[in-house]
Amino acid sequence: MKIIFMGTPDFSVPTLNALIASSHEVVLVVTGPDKPRGRGQKLQPTAVKEAAVQHKIPVYQPEKLQAPEVADRLQQIPADLFVVVAFRILPEQIFSIPPQGTINLHASLLPKYRGAAPIQRAILNGDCETGVTTFFIEKNVDTGIIILQRKVAIASEDTAGVLHDRLAEIGAQTVCETVDLIAAGKTPRLRQTGEVTKAPKITREMCRIEWSRPAEKIINQIRAFSPFPGAFTYLGEKLIKIYRAGKADLQVPGQPGDIYIDREKLFCKTGSGWLEIFLLQLQGKKRLPAKEFLPGFRRMEENTKFS
Repeated sequence: MKIIFMGTPDFSVPTLNALIASSHEVVLVVTGPDKPRGRGQKLQPTAVKEAAVQHKIPVYQPEKLQAPEVADRLQQIPADLFVVVAFRILPEQIFSIPPQGTINLHASLLPKYRGAAPIQRAILNGDCETGVTTFFIEKNVDTGIIILQRKVAIASEDTAGVLHDRLAEIGAQTVCETVDLIAAGKTPRLRQTGEVTKAPKITREMCRIEWSRPAEKIINQIRAFSPFPGAFTYLGEKLIKIYRAGKADLQVPGQPGDIYIDREKLFCKTGSGWLEIFLLQLQGKKRLPAKEFLPGFRRMEENTKFS
């Protein structure tokens, strides 16, 4: 089949690469515009554009999908199917173009975690399992007919970054299986059933650590926002991001937010015991293991509490 692929970030790239390596033909890649990044604010291509250029596949970067010329351009390109992975919300005049429909890869077991941040929500809620879903796009977001689902275990130490990469690879395999089924005319079509839960975009306030919460909840919060955007706290007026922590069997009195240092180890009191902090970053500085962070920490002004 001839495919138009739509995606933007790193999560999309394994699927694009898998489709290119398959028996199907990717005739066009649609992705976001180049954006200024880094200290020099030079225009940088999306991860998907870089992959497409490497494989010499034509790239289209529309600013606004609702513009009439976008649908006109896509209608002029012979394609059987559109495949969408981590892109923007498609208007009906676009997703209705291909004769075989438009499919999407979502990083959850729909209808659980509909929305922009399913990976973070699964870890934040302490789930032991998540997965990926391929489905036909409809007018309402993440509500379409399911084609395939694949379950994926979440380990207790998994961060959002680790789970992101795992789901991207499994998702790529699932999309290829889905496209093969569509090409063979053997497409499963399953209505979404079960409890509907939402996974809206992550806000800054969600990333701030409240040390009065139970240790397990804080650990999940740290895992969910590592490596980006990072769960954070304050030491005086200094912002500190924490990327890895674990429960500590420390029998020391203290109040939530209290800091305790034992040689090369850094601990903080929560609402239910102590956490050991393994990896953290002072604003404007490098990310460091606690062992390397502590010498500089001891030279800072006398603050013994995270807030």
